[in-house]
Amino acid sequence: MIGSSTNPTDTEVAATAALAGAEVVRARYGRLHSRIDKGSGDFATDADLAAEQAILDVIRAARPGDAVHGEEGGRQGAADAEREWLVDPLCGTLNYATGSQLVAVNVVLRNGSAAVADPFSGEVFLTDGETARVRTGVPGDERPLTPTADTRLVDVNLDPPFPSAPGFRAVDLLAHPGFVENFRPRVVSTTLALAWVAAGRRAAYVTDGGDLSGSVHFAAGIALCRAAGCVVTGIDGGPVGPGGSGGSGLVAAADAGTHELLMSMIGGRGRTG
Repeated sequence: MIGSSTNPTDTEVAATAALAGAEVVRARYGRLHSRIDKGSGDFATDADLAAEQAILDVIRAARPGDAVHGEEGGRQGAADAEREWLVDPLCGTLNYATGSQLVAVNVVLRNGSAAVADPFSGEVFLTDGETARVRTGVPGDERPLTPTADTRLVDVNLDPPFPSAPGFRAVDLLAHPGFVENFRPRVVSTTLALAWVAAGRRAAYVTDGGDLSGSVHFAAGIALCRAAGCVVTGIDGGPVGPGGSGGSGLVAAADAGTHELLMSMIGGRGRTG
């Protein structure tokens, strides 16, 4: 915990902040939550707001000079801050509000350390940008993330909007004969799905969308997958992030073979990056 260190690393700050948010999410689970309408069917709950505040408290105490961009509160901190944290306090709000535990808490330093906490398993997935590992909640139990496609499970994001249609539709991928022959679909929290790809619990994750590298929803999971050695590209096969093709969603696969197979169904060239 941060309290035991006078000079915590960015990775420890991310992990402690994510776990602080996860504690709030877990403590409020099962209650009747107030909802804050965000338009287009999206909403936040009181748990989102409380978890984000808990995360902000940790980051502000450890890194007072940094800016923070939270999903619910927007950007806070000095306008000229050189460093910015991206925070999604409850990835999977709809799941949570309907009683599902398939949610995650994301904290990531832009272009740096990241942590994804599972409020109900007690796990926190973390990366310093070079290596990726998971802590199980058991003291001293920390192990490297090892991607593998053995499960053949692929999480496919079916939530609108679909900016790449008609060129790419997630439902078309699910209906592709090759997909049915090789994989089985699953749908969970975005970040939990990406963490599970990095941990070898999923073969891949696919979503449409724009440049997701700077998104509070995706940045932490992308960082984990990259550090774990997964193949991460857009749905066009191009690089994700600054200098990439842009506007291309995300394909995160456990290995090159799985990525190539998915890209052949999506219609891309199967490039890696």
